Amino acid sequence: MTMRKQAAAKSQDAAGALYAALQDRVLDRDQVGASAVYYDLLRAGRPLTEMLAQAVRIHAPFTHVPYHERIDDGFVNFVNNDHCLLSARASLHLTRMLAGPQAGLPMAQTIWYMPTALDIWNQKIIKAPGHYARGFKMAPGAPPAPVVYWPDQDPIKEKGTLRERLEHWLTLVHRGQVIDAYRVFLGLIEERENRKEALAELVFAGLIDLQDRSLYNRSYTTGHKAFRARATVELGNAIGWDDAHDVLYAGALDIAVGPRWYSTYEMACNAITAFIEGAPISAIPYSGTTSRERAILENTGRLSEAESAELIEILIRQAEPAYLERISALLLDGKSARHILDVIQIGAAEVILATETDTNFSLPQHCYEYCNALAWFYDNFDHKQRLKLLYVAASYLNQNAWHQARTGDLRPAAIAIPGGAERMTADQLLDRVEAAIISLDGPQGVAWTAAYLKSGADRAALVRRLALVAARIGNDPHNQEIALCLLEDAAKNSAPGRDHLLLACAQHSATISSASSRHASGCPSRSIMLIWFPKALPDSSRRSTSIASAKCGWAIAFAMDTSSTSRTAPAISTSPTCSGASRARASTATTPTRSARSMTC
Repeated sequence: MTMRKQAAAKSQDAAGALYAALQDRVLDRDQVGASAVYYDLLRAGRPLTEMLAQAVRIHAPFTHVPYHERIDDGFVNFVNNDHCLLSARASLHLTRMLAGPQAGLPMAQTIWYMPTALDIWNQKIIKAPGHYARGFKMAPGAPPAPVVYWPDQDPIKEKGTLRERLEHWLTLVHRGQVIDAYRVFLGLIEERENRKEALAELVFAGLIDLQDRSLYNRSYTTGHKAFRARATVELGNAIGWDDAHDVLYAGALDIAVGPRWYSTYEMACNAITAFIEGAPISAIPYSGTTSRERAILENTGRLSEAESAELIEILIRQAEPAYLERISALLLDGKSARHILDVIQIGAAEVILATETDTNFSLPQHCYEYCNALAWFYDNFDHKQRLKLLYVAASYLNQNAWHQARTGDLRPAAIAIPGGAERMTADQLLDRVEAAIISLDGPQGVAWTAAYLKSGADRAALVRRLALVAARIGNDPHNQEIALCLLEDAAKNSAPGRDHLLLACAQHSATISSASSRHASGCPSRSIMLIWFPKALPDSSRRSTSIASAKCGWAIAFAMDTSSTSRTAPAISTSPTCSGASRARASTATTPTRSARSMTC
């Protein structure tokens, strides 16, 4: 064996030991220990895609649930969706937006979250600690080991044309035959020549699964099946499909787990019949697409600024079916479905901006993520049913806006540029943006972002700073997921008013994070994080290492919010090397040891 091969083998052996340690600490629900192993992996120079693949391998068996709903003594309760896979997708892309040591932050958030994400089913009934059991007291004694509800499976190879097999798979999903659907999909994905079509159908199955109401409901999908499917595709592409079985286990299996909601998509199908074809809706079975529907997908017309504003007003302020009629008229007038989707994204961002209650972001943030995922679907797949999904996105935004209006939000606030902003440099404005968001001050974050945009300075620098701020704020992967969606679309949205996407990013990052810093019970959060990578990274073999006590040299700081009233995070340097003053500030941050790793208050 050559010296180079010997070095490579030694490196792989060392990495294997680290990943085994990471698995041990994740399954032990040890956030600090898992983070320390991650620092060792960084020190060892392990590639991001390898770390993502291993992270998914570790959590995949334990982040499924038997059903996304419970009936407890006659009361319907929602069972949440896994966010580890979505956090991994956010890490994949946010890392590319950051430079130097800061690029390690997104994956640090993913690793920090994983130990809190295991066995959501038991978390929801307070039988296991974790993100969804925060603020509740656990029973005495050690918590149970996380449960594997859906064991991994071998593929099934079926006969028939590709279309016949895809339709059979979708039927299995529709009927909730989880294991059969998963095995059939594994067989489909093995066929390299058909892989793109199979992945398109996976995402389509997620996009059509969306609730038809939300006011006074808490049990709904909010588009999570689509988000999970998109993450599956992107992570599989990044890791390489030959090594991505664990990604499929984590992402594809859940598509068939119930409940499944198809009423909104059914409405979209019938909207094509009624508004595009001008035909009556009958009880006869329909299928496929129409020639006019397919032709409309070739439209290239763009909405004017006035048309865009009118559509947003209808989507947000008027009741159904006004938006169905208007979108249909625009399509029949030659307007591009993809450009209409860009306008819908601006409307979804406006709802985020008009939301002030920090605990009322569930629909606005997920509605935006759905619009982002659908735009990605349009840009990556030529699925024949994608025009119908435009109506689904419009319905979601209308439902979202009416929900907010009926629950005390949807109150657009005037954005006032802070005094003296016109005399500041671009860097000074960016510092104000970051400080406001980290202080969890949504209005000021928006105001300083608006001031930066008004200055005409480089938009790319603002995007990088907003990405950094999102990567700094922990406790809930939504902080990274939704910011990433808004930043992605800010780079490609072609509708008038796309600056609203960056303003909404500032609003969401600051305001939703203030809710994340507190439990629903009022119990203080133990995991608001400003992650700091010290030059002397803590050794993962010493699980009680205080991260904040290590020598400062990288970029960020790690802190915990232990005050139930404070909404202000400590101001910590983000320079490549910390000054003496910033070292002193960093050393005052409280960091939990292994003995204090409990996720309950």
